[in-house]
Amino acid sequence: MTFEMANFLSVAWEAATVAGTLICKHWQKPKSIDYKGAIDLVTSVDRECERRIVKVLRNHFPNHSILAEEETDWVGTQSSHRWIIDPLDGTTNFLHGIPIFCVTIGLEFKGKMVAGVVYDPNFDELYVAERGRGATLNGSPIYVSRTAALSESLLVTGFPYDVATNPDRAIERFIGFLKASRGVRRLGSAALDLCWVAAGRFDGFWEVNLHPWDIAGGIVIVLEAGGNVTDFHGREADILHKQILASNGRLHSEMEKVLAAAEASTDPTR
Repeated sequence: MTFEMANFLSVAWEAATVAGTLICKHWQKPKSIDYKGAIDLVTSVDRECERRIVKVLRNHFPNHSILAEEETDWVGTQSSHRWIIDPLDGTTNFLHGIPIFCVTIGLEFKGKMVAGVVYDPNFDELYVAERGRGATLNGSPIYVSRTAALSESLLVTGFPYDVATNPDRAIERFIGFLKASRGVRRLGSAALDLCWVAAGRFDGFWEVNLHPWDIAGGIVIVLEAGGNVTDFHGREADILHKQILASNGRLHSEMEKVLAAAEASTDPTR
């Protein structure tokens, strides 16, 4: 690891844990809630966490670009580095008192994701990865599962806020995997979905209509844990793409087939 990258990861760790501490302090207290959409929520805690993360990053890297979910879209001078932040991934869980949420920070260099940090403050779990250097959980290496058959797999997914309109065959895809796998879970945090694939707790993950900040940090963590991350057609993962498929690698082709079959099916809601 270069000194520069070590510094990047150290600062991201600092920023994530500062935000995580604030989240834990407030998560069982009354919150100010705003609506970004009919069921897309944001709280005062989301915004304050974002401000604190951005402050830490700007103090150390004043010329870096920053893209964050709530308020920040700030471009540094001719910067080849961009930080991509979700200050509280799993806001709905947070509001309902469900302890499944996290802080996620990814670092992009010249258009490629090169590092990811995801902090789960409830379990004090810190996931860190750097391109070419592996992934860790609280400092110990993590690896994807070795499950080789989809019928023996435990999968995880999420539903977009507009799931009622069934975007991109979201319902058919879910039904397909429910039939093909041992089981499907839904945590409510895409970043943790990815990290739990990386740690071997889940064997695969798919979702549609995600945003860059939902997946930027987690993509690197899965890849560095030995997994595979693509779109639904096997193309290289892109944080701007609205489809993501992550797996332990062994199940990837089987999962692509299920997704393809769902795409060709008739949408029952139309």
